[in-house]
Amino acid sequence: MGAVMIAERLDKATPENWMFPPAEGWTADQVEDLELPVDWELVDGEIVVRGRTVPWHNHVRRKIERCLEDALREPHGVLSEQCVLVDVQNAPVPDIVVFDERDFDLFKAKYVPVEKAVLIVEVVSRGSRQDDRVRKPAMYAAAGVKYYWRVERGEDGLPEVHEYWLHRETGQYISAPECPRHVGKLETDRPFPITIDLEGLVRPLRQ
Repeated sequence: MGAVMIAERLDKATPENWMFPPAEGWTADQVEDLELPVDWELVDGEIVVRGRTVPWHNHVRRKIERCLEDALREPHGVLSEQCVLVDVQNAPVPDIVVFDERDFDLFKAKYVPVEKAVLIVEVVSRGSRQDDRVRKPAMYAAAGVKYYWRVERGEDGLPEVHEYWLHRETGQYISAPECPRHVGKLETDRPFPITIDLEGLVRPLRQ
């Protein structure tokens, strides 16, 4: 009887049991309705609390999202802090995702399927350096996301964008051949032509 009750409790993640996943781990379906007082994402079947970000991180993320919105070409859309379903046990929440809007039901969708993601942008923070530099790009590349930007805070406080393209043969990210690291200004035509004044993103905040 007790075993049956435990199995029933683990059908869905709840505020009471989310820290105790079943032996095989949580799935995206089991956690889709979970509400917690913290930000979280699903990593290898475990619910992982996302670290708190500072104003610099949030400001840069918002400004880059706005620049992407202004440069969008059909059929692309852009969202920030939106769950991307990679597989049944991995549902990361990137800072920004540019995706193919065709056949995407805005009113019913609970996440962006990874096969629709075209560009993922991660703004590195103190608590996400390992994830944003190693684990997440490897996962996004393996899932076939064509482009990845890693945004770092330079020593001068200005954002720097490391641009990566998916190599067709190896299935891994390579640094963009023309300009792997954008400082001062970002100019690229992948996944669509866009120019971003990186210094201008934070100019009003500089003392």
